[in-house]
Amino acid sequence: MAHRVPGNEKWELTLRGRQLWEKFAEDIKHQGMDPQEVLGWKKTGSLLVGKTSDEIASLKLKVDQLSKAGLKAELLSSKDLKEVEPALVIGEQGAAAFSPDDFQIDARRSAAYIEKENRKYASEGRYGEYYNQPLTGVLRSGNGEVEAVRTSKNLLYSKKAIIIATGCWTGSLMQELIKDLDIEFDVPIKPRKGHLLVIENFSSFKLNHGLMEVGYIAHKDATQQLSGEALSVSMTATMDTSGNLLLGSSRRFVGFSTEISEDIINQIWERAGEFFPCLKELSLTDLEKARQVRVGLRPFMPGGKPMIGLAPGLSNVYLAAGHEGEGLTLALGTAEMVADMVLGNPLKVDIAPYALHTH
Repeated sequence: MAHRVPGNEKWELTLRGRQLWEKFAEDIKHQGMDPQEVLGWKKTGSLLVGKTSDEIASLKLKVDQLSKAGLKAELLSSKDLKEVEPALVIGEQGAAAFSPDDFQIDARRSAAYIEKENRKYASEGRYGEYYNQPLTGVLRSGNGEVEAVRTSKNLLYSKKAIIIATGCWTGSLMQELIKDLDIEFDVPIKPRKGHLLVIENFSSFKLNHGLMEVGYIAHKDATQQLSGEALSVSMTATMDTSGNLLLGSSRRFVGFSTEISEDIINQIWERAGEFFPCLKELSLTDLEKARQVRVGLRPFMPGGKPMIGLAPGLSNVYLAAGHEGEGLTLALGTAEMVADMVLGNPLKVDIAPYALHTH
């Protein structure tokens, strides 16, 4: 929660998502399993760090905002940080906004567990997986309602609703759905490429918290250069439950390319070294066998809010896309919101900020 903005339009959904993740972890615990092993779930707390006077001022404001919103938050001095995060060096004037109740999860473990649990419903005909089957079209009834989606190998009928949660590919998919209908509907989601550097079994130091520099917020929220190739790199660092060091992160608009850029990886490494000087004693070349690079396309939405709701002119098609770098945080709240809309249940979160509109 350290880099969230209390009271903004996503705040309610963010809090609900957090509650659902905590409940999910508790449910796993009640089943006799370890949430840390299953989800990579770990209460580390998070640190938003800054070095300059302007950054410290923004950190003080952040702590005040979070505290007024009822969350635990405090400002830690450089001296305090030496005790809780010894490898971090940000100068005598540096400080950090500390959110002690923050958790971290492992995205891959969480997704794998959810898939495994869902497969239990396959024998009842309630779940199926159709990976690597591109959508080739839709089947409509006489009144224009979408009855089924056609993949390269299957025709999948819908009994109640079709939910499109296809990230930065949602725009082209929606155009396919409405091409024969008298609907003008724009999905302005763009792919925003990111790199993440993973050093496996990292032993030079241990991280006790999730960390990011305060500049990460500005980089995340930047909406300029939508068609250009301006690159932003800001420090994020976490250590997962397997002892792997995860360093990020980059943001760049370059279409749908997922090629690895060694230049960007080097910039991420150098930026991390500005906060963890002991990394400067190591060479990425020497770590070649231990490193992984993950590249992905974040579904960026101008304005920063995802699109969640019923597609205009289609009575049974819902969208849930455009979460950019907040997909994990908002995932469970979004899923609950869409399920409640489809089933006609009372809504736990106001859907108005995310509603879809025609031109």
